[in-house]
Amino acid sequence: MGAPISLSTANRVNDERSPLNRALLVLLATVLVTGGAWLWITLETSAADRVPVAVAGGVTAALLCAAAFLAALRHHQIRTATDEVAELRAELDRLADDTLPAAARRLREGASADTVFTEIPLPGNETHERILRTLTKEISVGHRQRAAAMAACANAAGRVQALATSMLADLREMENRHSEEVLGDLLKLDHSTAQAGRLADSIAVLTGARSGRRWTKPIVMESILRGAMGRIRAYQRVRIHSASTSAIVGYAAEDVMHALAELMDNATKFSAPSEEVHVYVEELHTGLVVTIEDGGLGMKPQALERAKTAVSTSETLDLTKLSGTRLGLAVVGCLARKHDLHVFFRPSSRGGTGVVVRVPNQLVTQQRQEFPDTAPQPAVPAANPVRQAFASATHAAPAQDTMTAVLDGEQSQAPQRSLPKRRRGQTLANSGQPTPAPRPQHPPKPRTDAGARFGAFRQGTSRNHRPDQGPASPSANPDS
Repeated sequence: MGAPISLSTANRVNDERSPLNRALLVLLATVLVTGGAWLWITLETSAADRVPVAVAGGVTAALLCAAAFLAALRHHQIRTATDEVAELRAELDRLADDTLPAAARRLREGASADTVFTEIPLPGNETHERILRTLTKEISVGHRQRAAAMAACANAAGRVQALATSMLADLREMENRHSEEVLGDLLKLDHSTAQAGRLADSIAVLTGARSGRRWTKPIVMESILRGAMGRIRAYQRVRIHSASTSAIVGYAAEDVMHALAELMDNATKFSAPSEEVHVYVEELHTGLVVTIEDGGLGMKPQALERAKTAVSTSETLDLTKLSGTRLGLAVVGCLARKHDLHVFFRPSSRGGTGVVVRVPNQLVTQQRQEFPDTAPQPAVPAANPVRQAFASATHAAPAQDTMTAVLDGEQSQAPQRSLPKRRRGQTLANSGQPTPAPRPQHPPKPRTDAGARFGAFRQGTSRNHRPDQGPASPSANPDS
């Protein structure tokens, strides 16, 4: 016995036979109708004319039957083709609207092409399946290449971060070791290295990597603002108005400092060089509010909408919309989404643009108070080294005269004699020589370079700065 015929095979055979059967039925009906009609016409005619009428009727009936058969068969073919086209169109719509987006979404989530093929429903059409497999493989290759490029950029940014941190440490050590003749140049290098480190941090943030530095203790808000100032070029134009005693938790201090540095940099870049940028800090029950106002020309409505979209916490980062020179707001948006920072733009009372940054309560804490074991010593303000040298030089001669008067007390009180009197520890040959008068020492001329201006500040910060206070002032330590 032969193999049993499946139900699908039987249905397909029936579907293939149905058009022919329908056409044969139409042919049979046409034959009956035309044959009966021409038979009646032939019988109604006279006997002499029946033969020509019968021949003409037969030919006409045959042609009508053939035309009806072909028309029925063609109609069924057209209807079948129309149904197939409609089905293909519906399947193509499902492929474009459902299958391909689902495959692309799974590929963006990190799934491989083979995993996607096993999870999504494949189309029934062979051509559509080939299209789906080809597009999925190409998208998978593109995502792998993009991930590799992002990883390479993140790795390079991490190396630049480590190099910048090492260079900053070396520069700080040089600033404390060398004299003031080279302090100004070292401060310039320190500031430039801090800006390069900020750029490396921005690249790391955009590529999804972490910041290069971490703080274990809370950093006071004053140090956060000073550290942000030290990472921009025109930090001399920034004026800080803050009386806040709050601090930022250590794991978020670096990112908050970076976001504020980017906003300060934008404020200084898009305002006149003669205008100042003012920073205000306010403590609220919902957290800290930092306001940065400049005196620029403001922002156009289109630019303002783009800026709001860039810093929005609900919008994801789209690298295709970034321009090569304006990465600051995109970095601020990434950091805002990471720590739930809220950034708002508004017109400034100074004529430019005001940026309001709200730091949530979970990132705000208070600085821990440290009580020393010994009694506190009275604070002595750091003096300028030039003034210290001048004071030591002017008081050196009176001190020497006083010491000489104490040692020669006996000689001054004894009556004067013609013979010299030798003091203890002095030879008789040298006792008769008069004591030379001290030469007047002229105070050194004050210096005007950066080393002389920041020398006293460096000494003061090195004495008074505690490790838990975080970065120091940007003047002496631009990017601590």
